Amino acid sequence: MDSVKGKIIRGVGGFYYVASGADIYECRAKGAFRKEGLKPLVGDDCVIDIIDENAKTGNVSEILPRRNSLFRPEVANVDLILIVFAVKNPDPSLNLLDRFLINLELEKLPCIIAFNKEDIDADSDGEKYISVYENAGYDARLISALTGEGFDELFDSLKGKTVALAGPSGAGKSSTINRLFGKEISQTGELSAKISRGKNTTRHSELFIIGEDTYICDTPGFTSFENRGIEKENLWKYYPEFISHEKNCRFAGCSHISEPDCGIKTATE
Repeated sequence: MDSVKGKIIRGVGGFYYVASGADIYECRAKGAFRKEGLKPLVGDDCVIDIIDENAKTGNVSEILPRRNSLFRPEVANVDLILIVFAVKNPDPSLNLLDRFLINLELEKLPCIIAFNKEDIDADSDGEKYISVYENAGYDARLISALTGEGFDELFDSLKGKTVALAGPSGAGKSSTINRLFGKEISQTGELSAKISRGKNTTRHSELFIIGEDTYICDTPGFTSFENRGIEKENLWKYYPEFISHEKNCRFAGCSHISEPDCGIKTATE
């Protein structure tokens, strides 16, 4: 029995769809995984034993070591988070964006912040947002999923990565994925036909192939966060722009709210 390495791009109804090169294999997972308490996740690199090469069926026989895994959505081996917010219509919730960024700092995951709908930004509000987040040390971009503005550079930044998409409703996440599909070089038509059985079921995380070794994760429900596991006294540590100024605080354990001689408050001014 031949074996190949691949990546799980979708799991539904006990079937796992594994991309290996230009091929998509429909697989079951071996029962030993349940005994080991190991659940295959979308994004897992794996080994599959091929049952029928013509029918493209097989069994997932091994899950390779994970670099990371997210709980909500359940996806493994994420290299980058692409956060999409609209410049306007709707106006961006910067509080929600900060919650995203705090969680990504906690998970030590890099991100790109893409402000979409640049084409309707007559007041250039996007430039102001870009300035704020670039000064905080983030990679922030202006894009338009309608016109394609900024997508050449964005696509180049995603090459060779597994990317999870995040952002609120109305920001243009679906149109962003569709625009990225315009640069597709993989056989996604075959994929769509092969996994159509799950279209009317509850949506699951799914990796879309947008280039060679390049995947983007459609993540239902990945629109808000609860900032768990962070004590309020330590929250400032997850704002990277604070770090270099904290040494100028007079008091150890400064909350940066009411204390005198606070380096962070001085920097804010």
